Amino acid sequence: MAKRTPRKLKKSLFGSYFTTTLSISMILFLFGLMGLLLINAQRLSDFMKENIGVTLILREGAREADVMKLQKTLEASDYVKSTKFVDKESAAAELKNELGEDFVDFLGYNPLLSSIDVTVYAGYANPDSLAMLEKKLLTNSEIQEVYYQRNLVKQLNSNVKKISFILLAISLLMFIIFTALINNTIRLSIYSKRFLINTMQLVGATRSFIRRPFIARSALHGIYGGLIACFMFLAIFFTYQKELKSFIDFQNPTSLALLGGGIFLIGILITVISTYLAVNKFLRLKFDQLFY
Repeated sequence: MAKRTPRKLKKSLFGSYFTTTLSISMILFLFGLMGLLLINAQRLSDFMKENIGVTLILREGAREADVMKLQKTLEASDYVKSTKFVDKESAAAELKNELGEDFVDFLGYNPLLSSIDVTVYAGYANPDSLAMLEKKLLTNSEIQEVYYQRNLVKQLNSNVKKISFILLAISLLMFIIFTALINNTIRLSIYSKRFLINTMQLVGATRSFIRRPFIARSALHGIYGGLIACFMFLAIFFTYQKELKSFIDFQNPTSLALLGGGIFLIGILITVISTYLAVNKFLRLKFDQLFY
């Protein structure tokens, strides 16, 4: 019987350490998802804004050389991401497909004009910038009209601001919740060893001596938890890379590396601070108070 006791104790300790580490890793994984969402929120916002199209209606009889010159000038500007020239024949063919009938035969002529479809960068996809851009473009003699969906631009920018505020509020709330979960996990782990802490005090061990092994073990929990969380991230990235490439910048490893480092740092800091506070609490308790 004496030989079995240490094995049971080792299994119990291993189970306790494993459960604590696994709990911390899951919470750190949720931390990482929240951080990933915050990092790529601007990218998602830019993706939506850059889908807003601005159409430049060209005047009748515009020469091809002048149109090509205008298009190159636009592409060289700071505010234009891409351009596409659409001649009047192509525009008529697209409209014919949408209507399902040949309106050119019905009217006897093609009323459409050639145009240039322009996509602006996200920083210029707001009502004020597009209004200034419209005035500037209309000074060009080749452009007859500038068309874009003004209400859509206003609504999109308003919604982006609201979503950003809500996302920030939710992130702060989740940060508090995740921190509390890790803190409670550590406190439960320390609670199971409260009598050991009291025994060490009775034999004359100093507070710093008692705290040291608990803090070191908690730091290891944070490191192991961070490693597991990072492996889970890598598994998700490699599995769903195609689905996530529109929202996550895989070509920028710096942000992902900073996120991984942040997970490690947060895991270590929260576990160490929680352990320090929890051990100090039990160091202040008297023996009869340990039963409550």
